[in-house]
Amino acid sequence: MTNVLALIPARYASTRLPGKPLVEIDGKPMIQHVYERVCRAERADRVVVATDDERIRAVVAGFGGEAVMTSSEHGSGTDRIAAAARTLEPARFIINIQGDEPMIDPAVIDTLAEALESTDCECATPIGRITSGRDLFDTNVVKVVVRKDYTPLYFSRSPIPCHRDLEPEEWSSAHPYYRHIGIYAYRPDALEKFVTAAPSPLEICEQLEQLRMLDLGMSLFCVETDYTGHAVDTPEDVMTVEKLIQEARLRQG
Repeated sequence: MTNVLALIPARYASTRLPGKPLVEIDGKPMIQHVYERVCRAERADRVVVATDDERIRAVVAGFGGEAVMTSSEHGSGTDRIAAAARTLEPARFIINIQGDEPMIDPAVIDTLAEALESTDCECATPIGRITSGRDLFDTNVVKVVVRKDYTPLYFSRSPIPCHRDLEPEEWSSAHPYYRHIGIYAYRPDALEKFVTAAPSPLEICEQLEQLRMLDLGMSLFCVETDYTGHAVDTPEDVMTVEKLIQEARLRQG
């Protein structure tokens, strides 16, 4: 049995950036950046790309990676990695890393694996501090409220909690606010429980699949990290991330 299986969902179709996994960033296709960084995680025993397109599979094979084919009908990356996991050797833990995060921090993957090992939670996921009012009120930045033990109370695109006695521009400096980073570590039975359940009303309303987990009563654990994520969704994002990668390389010498 594999201990930690890292799965990277990568579909070819994308409304804003068609062929996104194969977009070149700093001389490599984006999926190669993601794959190589995930391989640097000490706890990732096996790294596999789950794709619906032969072009992506061929590129992954070309740089020496492992990929499996999945249906083009999957509604989400979570559905895709669950389908891939069913075809692979059983794993103790399954980590879902988005295929559009070319700067993913390998340490986050290690921390999530350790969280599952040290708790009895069904799923672990990272969060990070929000320090700017702009991010706090940006509906593309997913917010989360956690208990003292770092289990989540709720995820929302709205700024939560509401600081009733302050002006909105003062909120982020007066109370700790957290963003959710869309990486998940599952126990296999928890992943199956999630993907076989119907979307919940809250999930449909906010378009946040993690709300299905809360509706199902699944036990989640949030791990605080400094990694903020640099997802690539547009051509502008490609240029931004390419610059960040080049700057990081210069700092490292």
